[in-house]
Amino acid sequence: MAKVPDLFEDLKNCYSENEEYSSEIDQLSLNQKSFYDASYDLLHEDCMDKFTSLSTSETSKTSQFTFKESVVVVAANGKVLKKRRLSFNQVITNDDLEAVANDPEEEILQPRSALHSTQSNVKYNFMRVIKNRCVLNDTLNQSITRDASGPYLMAAALNDLNQAVKFDMGAYTSDDDSTFPVTLRISETQLFLSAQNENEPVLLKELPETPKVIRDETNLLFFWESHGTKNYFKSVADPNLFIATKQEQHVHLARGQPSITDFQILENQP
Repeated sequence: MAKVPDLFEDLKNCYSENEEYSSEIDQLSLNQKSFYDASYDLLHEDCMDKFTSLSTSETSKTSQFTFKESVVVVAANGKVLKKRRLSFNQVITNDDLEAVANDPEEEILQPRSALHSTQSNVKYNFMRVIKNRCVLNDTLNQSITRDASGPYLMAAALNDLNQAVKFDMGAYTSDDDSTFPVTLRISETQLFLSAQNENEPVLLKELPETPKVIRDETNLLFFWESHGTKNYFKSVADPNLFIATKQEQHVHLARGQPSITDFQILENQP
């Protein structure tokens, strides 16, 4: 059986020459800086491709550590490959570190731009208009209306649905068959709903014509999900956010309550 390397000895070699190490009490001074501090010094060669724990104290030569924030796996070029978050009282051993490196489901660190880059490479092709002159009502029986102050929409309780905004829903296709991307355009206009940031009002964006292909302007697209009479519109630009309403407030994007994110669709309104 292969012998697990003594991580305690490896960890001592990774500390900077400026740090004092006390072998008598087997504990690092909490006042000293870790080699992961703001100096960003390069790792020693003998620390590459090894399991390294971000720790402020050691407890014994069995390589058990406490007060940890995370465990990382470092490649030969110094790049962090994997990272696991830990609680401050969790004890971890060499076997745990081996499991982190060998677990295929462990979190792989990726640049924050990776998701946006992936989405921008997706092509959405216009198929056809699937719903005409639809009114969207929320669970408070509010309908969506135009806001006279600007390119915004409001939620309001109406006695006359003729005052409500009517939408045409345009369907798009992509390589992902599990989603149903759509646009929401105000009927008889070229004004499309355009998603903004969380809790910001959605905008009405005027286009010369219905886009035949959408690549970068994914804020015009929403994943339509239908569950019985409840309909949800999830932003393609940020799938964590839904078209939402609040009482007598602008239509906006939200993750859920206290905003209302499910709608009833009333089709073919005059």
